[in-house]
Amino acid sequence: MRALLLGRYQPFHRGHASVAEYALDRYGELVVAIGSARQSYTPANPFTGGERVLMAQRALASFSTKVFIVPVPDINRYGLYPHHVADLCPPIDVVLSNKPLIREIFGDAGYKIEDTPEYERERYQGTVIRTMMIQGDEAWRDLVPPPVETVIDDVDGAGRLRRLHENEQR
Repeated sequence: MRALLLGRYQPFHRGHASVAEYALDRYGELVVAIGSARQSYTPANPFTGGERVLMAQRALASFSTKVFIVPVPDINRYGLYPHHVADLCPPIDVVLSNKPLIREIFGDAGYKIEDTPEYERERYQGTVIRTMMIQGDEAWRDLVPPPVETVIDDVDGAGRLRRLHENEQR
């Protein structure tokens, strides 16, 4: 069976990796859909779709034959979004999400929905990690898998995020 895990992954962190491993153990194959794939260079979405694909790909490299990573651009039409995702992804058997909107729109489209275990949700959140980067708190590094840390360093992601934040404050 194949599960879908949809997120923005700004950045892909250890909580995401934990849920991905859970999904692979339970279902055997996983589609990691990179939502808002065209959004980048903002404080909320600092990384490009390609950078996020690379983060997920490298973080999940040990499962490479069982993971499909698909960038999904927004269409801003919730009623059509599940069909849009389905058009871009391999066929899926279940959607994994705790987010009410995702559960609602995919459920209405006929997909089986399953909750995901939350892996220290208060600690592993993109907002928390991005805030740490903006503040220059290097502890963000402990919250992402080592391959993701490398991708972020390679693109000066923390520096980019600080500059984007500073520009927004002006």
